[in-house]
Amino acid sequence: MTAFRPLILILTLALLGPAMTMSAPTRAVATEPVAPVTSADRVMGRADAPVTVIEYASFSCHHCADWHQFVFPLFKQRLIDTGQVRFVFRNLPTDPAQMSMPAAALARCAAPEKFFDVASILMRGQEAVFRGGDQEDWYNPAIAASGRTKAQIDACVALPATRAAIQRDIDSAVAADATTTPAFFVNGRRVTDRSLGGLEVAVRAAAAAR
Repeated sequence: MTAFRPLILILTLALLGPAMTMSAPTRAVATEPVAPVTSADRVMGRADAPVTVIEYASFSCHHCADWHQFVFPLFKQRLIDTGQVRFVFRNLPTDPAQMSMPAAALARCAAPEKFFDVASILMRGQEAVFRGGDQEDWYNPAIAASGRTKAQIDACVALPATRAAIQRDIDSAVAADATTTPAFFVNGRRVTDRSLGGLEVAVRAAAAAR
């Protein structure tokens, strides 16, 4: 998908900050409140759910891929589908930028109702790219699931508004001291235990504190 490649350097220079790494989270609590959910966010679950879980993740982070493949399905079944949690995905691209930046833009450019389908495909396909697979083979299934044509995706990726949306995610992550991925916030509080059990405990505590 060659239309992504000229944008890689632009996206890297514009969006990737030096503090964004793939190491394990070290902070227990945000230094600034996590940015509130808006219509620009990609959201799954009931709008009136008592607990909001925000994840900052990167499509080139293997910890993120593992979480989305092995934890998220049960998280969704137990907490989102039951109406307990509204789940929000925000982009925090990490190295290598030539993977994370175009993938973030592709996912952002999918039809909003298809975003999580695209994110899932990108997370599942990440390992093949690290093993030497072609990035076009990674992108193509995601485009097919995006609810957009390839031409529409290419045009959207080129828009300043797309880069600005990803930058807003990054800015909100940095403000909340979420400089590693994946980073989770449960009703605004940082949770460092990203296991299903750890997140369930945090969700129950957040619901009880309302």
